[in-house]
Formats: sequence, structure tokens, C-alpha cells
Amino acid sequence: MPKGKRKGKSAFVQKSRIDAIGLTSDEDSVNDNASVNSIVSETKSIAEEGGDEVDEQTQEEVFEEKLREAIDGLNQKSAQGRTLSLESVTKAFIKKCIPDFVSDRRLTLADGIERSLKKGRGSEQAAAAQLAPLLCVQLGAGDEAEEVCKLLAPVLSVVAHDTAASPKARAKCCWALGLCSFLSGGEMADVIHLMQSLETIFSGSYLKGNGTIPVVSAELSSLHAAALSAWSLLLTLMAPSDTYMLMSENSDGFASKIYQLSELLDSAHLDVRMAAGETIALAYELGREHNDDFQRATTPQLVDKLRQLATDSHKYRAKKDRKQQRSSFRDILHYVEDGDPPDIQVRFGQEILALDSWCRKKQYDAFCQVLGSGMNLHLTENDLVRDIFELGERLSPPYYAANKQTKLERHLMNAAAYKARTISRNKHRDKRSSVVAC
Repeated sequence: MPKGKRKGKSAFVQKSRIDAIGLTSDEDSVNDNASVNSIVSETKSIAEEGGDEVDEQTQEEVFEEKLREAIDGLNQKSAQGRTLSLESVTKAFIKKCIPDFVSDRRLTLADGIERSLKKGRGSEQAAAAQLAPLLCVQLGAGDEAEEVCKLLAPVLSVVAHDTAASPKARAKCCWALGLCSFLSGGEMADVIHLMQSLETIFSGSYLKGNGTIPVVSAELSSLHAAALSAWSLLLTLMAPSDTYMLMSENSDGFASKIYQLSELLDSAHLDVRMAAGETIALAYELGREHNDDFQRATTPQLVDKLRQLATDSHKYRAKKDRKQQRSSFRDILHYVEDGDPPDIQVRFGQEILALDSWCRKKQYDAFCQVLGSGMNLHLTENDLVRDIFELGERLSPPYYAANKQTKLERHLMNAAAYKARTISRNKHRDKRSSVVAC
């Protein structure tokens, strides 16, 4: 029978069956809908592949619209709502470098942060303190960042020293004070004053007058470690000669300040011990840059204590803590004893950042504290961060952007690879069939 006739009969039978039932079956309906959806999806996909630039522009507009809503949410009445808005803005600032957008709204953001620090409690204060240095990072070097720092520094200092506030919020405020002061580039006298203020916080972990170790809770130890880390970050701003003088300001000689810092190595908490060890290494680096004989008389006693921490195997410490402590203090010991600086390379995109000094490592760690997962992005795109780490001008256009494939190119490549793979497999299947037949 001719093909046309068979086709017509089949269509007639199918139509008669549908007429007899009165409606299509559920299975037929699902299959038809799936086919239609598949065609629509493919058509939409091809349209999207041809309009990557439009998609990126749309995503940018959606991102900015959501960020505007989050900024507006800083003024709402609900404390939980304000906290969520602060966290949303923080995530946005970590994810993208948008200095122009932030510059136009810096006073609104600063007012929202200040209000949350003054009137908020606990998690809201912590979220506001976390956002403060990010705002300065986005604004970059200049008068705007300095203006924001001067506005926020007093209230951050109040919360940092408020014993009624939560230790977590106080710790965030210590970090914010250190980073904002580092970024704003204020007078050195103000930096010294802030360092003295921070020392009143972490001095709570110094040995008591009778030489015993103070009992400090885990939350307070985190606060002391944050204050000490912010103090050591500010130490990187000082000239080697100023550091040398700072360490020798007491009447019994410059060993006194190092001796106080070495007391923190006896702390029961890992974060305090590690912060103290890195601060000591940093002080030695700056002091030796001014005078090679820095701390020569007291170094042997300090080396013994550092060696104990670098080889610590006490079972009462957690295994993870022991491993982390040994790794950190081995590097500190090598520098204090032999003068071997850190040798760390950070790869981001097609660039490499060399952390070849304790000053550079301290600054990098501080930025990681605030930028988190967005550190590599800001190293690539943020002019302020690139200037601090002496990375030069941004690569234009970035290598990865120039070589990035469009969706259409990826689709065509995948289709070609699938076709070649199918042909190859069909050939092998034919050979297997021939072998079985034999």
C-alpha cells in the first residue's frame, strides 16, 4: 500500500479513537506538553545565547535594585529586618566592587550603620560592625573613606569597650576600628591612641600580678584575639624606628613590651596564642629593620617558648588545634631564630600575590577577615586593594574575560562533541555485533 494511504488511514484511526473517547489520555497530554515545553525551552535558550550582553545588563540591574531595597531596609523598625538588611548589603559588597554606586549612598549607609550600633543589640551590632570596613573598602582611598571612618569610629569604640555588649559584637567592632583606621590614612598620633585603647582590651589575657594565667571564657578570648589582631594591623603602619621606640618605651628597656606579648603565649586559648605569636614575629621584623640587634638579649628565652608551641603534643588540646598551632609557630620560630621570612604565593586569575613578609601577611589576613570569599575578586578589580598590595594597574581586558566563551559557543562545542562521541560509539557497537555474529 502506498505510504500516503497508510498515513491517512493511521490519522483516520487516531481521530476516530479520540472521537470515541471524547478526550485525550493523560499520558498523551503529558507527552504533548513535554514536547511543547521542550521546543519553547530550546527556542528560549537559543535567544538567550545570542543575547549574553543583554542578560549581563539585566542581571546588573536586578543586583542594583535588590541592593537598593536592602539599603532602604536599614531604616525599618524591626531589629531582625535591619539585621537581615545589613547582612544582605555585606554580601553584596563582598560579591562585587561597585565604588560609584556606593559613593552616592555612603552617608545613608553610614547613618544606618551608626544607628544600628547605637540602638541595636547583639547580632545587629555585629552585622553593622562587619559592614563598616566593607564600606570603606568600596569607597577606596580618599576623603570619602576618611569621612566615613571619622563618623563611625567613636560609636565603634564605645561598643568595643562596652562590657554589657555581646563579646562577638565587641570583637567585630575591634576589627572594624583597626581596618577603618588602616584604610583612612589618618594621623599617626590617632593610630597610636587607638592602639593604646585596643591594648586595654586584650591586656585582660596578660598574666596576673602573681604570674598566674587568668581564667578567660572562650567568648572573651575571641574578643582579646580580635583586639590584638587589630593592634598588630595598625603596627604595620608604623615606621621601623617608631616600632623600635614603642617596644622600648618602658624604663626597664625595650624587652618589656615583647615580654608582655610573650605572656599571651601561655593563654589557654589557641586564637590568643596564635595572634600573639604573629604579633611578636611582626614586631621582630620591624625592629630588626631598624636595628639588627633588636631583642638579642631576650631572644633565647623567647625561642624556647616558641619551640615548645611548635612541637606541642599535649593530648588535652584538640588534635585540630595542635596541628594548626604547630604549623603556625614553626614559621614564627624560623623567623625569630633564623630570620627566615614567610614565603606564600596567592594565585588569583592570571596574577600572583607574594606574601614575603610578616607585614604583608598580616595585611592580607586582615582583608581576608572582612572580604572572605570575595578576596580574589577585590584583588582583581578593587583599585584600593591593588594599591595596598602593590599589584599595579588592573589588567585590561582581563585574560579570563577575553577568553571566556559565550553560551552559544559552548552550546555548539558541546553539540559537536556529542555528535563525534555518538559516531565513535556506533562504530564500536557495529564491530561488537560482527564479532558476536561470527
